[in-house]
Amino acid sequence: MGMVEEAHNVRVIGKGSKTVVLAHGFGTDQSVWKHLVPHLVEDYRVVLYDNIGAGTTNPEYYDFERYSSVQGFAYDLIAIFEELQLQDCIFVGHSLSSMVGLLTSISHPHLFSKLILVSATPRLLNDADYYGGFHQEDLSQLFEGMQSNYKAWCAGFAPMAVGGDLDSVAVQEFGRTLFNMRPDIALSLTQTIFQFDMRHILGLVTVPCHIIQSSRDHSVPLVVSEYLQQHIGAKSIVEITPTEGHLPQLSSPDILVPVLLRHIRDDIADPK
Repeated sequence: MGMVEEAHNVRVIGKGSKTVVLAHGFGTDQSVWKHLVPHLVEDYRVVLYDNIGAGTTNPEYYDFERYSSVQGFAYDLIAIFEELQLQDCIFVGHSLSSMVGLLTSISHPHLFSKLILVSATPRLLNDADYYGGFHQEDLSQLFEGMQSNYKAWCAGFAPMAVGGDLDSVAVQEFGRTLFNMRPDIALSLTQTIFQFDMRHILGLVTVPCHIIQSSRDHSVPLVVSEYLQQHIGAKSIVEITPTEGHLPQLSSPDILVPVLLRHIRDDIADPK
């Protein structure tokens, strides 16, 4: 195993001529795909990895300057593809990783045959002509809560993000992976996510995009999926799922997994 594979806990499983790469978002790790993976391994080669900063990775590898922008994660993704000698892959990215996939595809389109974007947003903050769902003043409270008592913040943030109560399995699972992160790294990543604005790159995307959005997501309003489809340069489609929360692969796998499988197997029939 190479250094990149080891740093990112890369796993390659399954069989098949086509490769599916599964990339997780903030506060989780590759285990977030546990309900999807069993349905893929008979027909696809599946690549799973952890973003640097996840609780399963060595915190010493986290470079605060490198990961102050999405580009740092894109460099990591390119390194993983190069080490595994991958190209023409189906990329399934959740939240932060959906933007990582979009950005990477602009400079390296040959790496992807399609991008499946789950709970994706190019910007979380509201703007004069854009509704992302959050006001600037919301961030001060968010960051203060993380700094003052990270454990308490996790306990409050997990049910809000997942869209369930504290006793639900999905909330407990997300709470576990969220709490496993080192608090200063979690704060740094949160600042990166809430302060990025990737609207300007959308028109440069040439790889077909499948946008999957929960009908009720506290973090990403429905209008964001419409914005993505309207501004992405490539062919794209949107599917709104009857799920709640930002992590439907945990909270509603019975609904989301069949949707993901269909998008993995099917190409976009008609241009946008």
